[in-house]
Amino acid sequence: QLQLVESGGGLVQPGGSLRLSCTASGYNLNRFAIGWFRQAPGKEREVVACVSSGRESTHYAPSVKGRFTISRDNNKNTVNLQMNSLKADDTSVYYCAAVDDVFCGITPDEYDYWGQGTQVTVSS
Repeated sequence: QLQLVESGGGLVQPGGSLRLSCTASGYNLNRFAIGWFRQAPGKEREVVACVSSGRESTHYAPSVKGRFTISRDNNKNTVNLQMNSLKADDTSVYYCAAVDDVFCGITPDEYDYWGQGTQVTVSS
């Protein structure tokens, strides 16, 4: 059974940076397409970024493109989300998710495995 654990969340000022990590146990994460999602109170869960397995193609939500970068660290069985130029609107609980497929999806129901989430708060 694949297990995912997110880390790296916290409180940051607008314009600051955070790096979230999604660490896997049970399977080699290279086999899976990985998505980062976020959900703010009262809002639907939305995709932030995803990376396919194999070809390493990526997708970003328009609201984060150019500010966030998703990447794999194969040595640590981890997928990272580097978040720069953070805004108050980025405040959410961030989740990583995995699906045993080549291509990454942009809706939550395309993923089978989820972490517990990590809180990101952007505030002065």
